[in-house]
Order: sequence, then C-alpha cells, then structure tokens
Amino acid sequence: MVAVNELLTNAVRHGGGVGRVRLWAENDAVVCEVSDSGGGLPAVRPAPVTRPAADTPGGWGLWLAEELTDTFELITGGEGTTVRVSSRSSLSQP
Repeated sequence: MVAVNELLTNAVRHGGGVGRVRLWAENDAVVCEVSDSGGGLPAVRPAPVTRPAADTPGGWGLWLAEELTDTFELITGGEGTTVRVSSRSSLSQP
C-alpha cells in the first residue's frame, strides 16, 4: 500500500495532476500500474538506484516503491510515465 501511495502521489504531483491506476492479480502476485500524462522524468535514473540522502526533501517516492515491491518497471517519455510494480501474495508464501 505504501508503494502504491508513493506512485499515485508522484503521478498527481509531477505528472500533470491526474493519475490512472490499474490493479490485478496475476499468478501468485498482485500487480499495480500507475500512469500519468506528464512530460516524463527529466533524467535517467542511475543504476543501481541508491537511497536518497537523509536530508533530501524529495526523491523518495520511486526509491520506496522499488524497495517495497518484488518487481519494478518504469517507462517514461514525453507522453507521460508508467510504473508497474508487483508483490507476491502473502497467502501463497509459507
């Protein structure tokens, strides 16, 4: 829930004020996709992605979403940004 909240907050705050969310079950995972119609991310994210400095006021949303989920996919460009995350269902884990 925290990861999805961060993605939705980013979509509204940085992606033109409106976000779209899709949520579904796939195999043993819950998948969530958040899209916006903003201008895309201004720069390529570094690889590997590192935790923002503790005194950084912003920049935590994508990092948190990636840390808190099992998969993280980001597609960005002039037409907007889409982030898809998934987490394995706790019901299927021992």
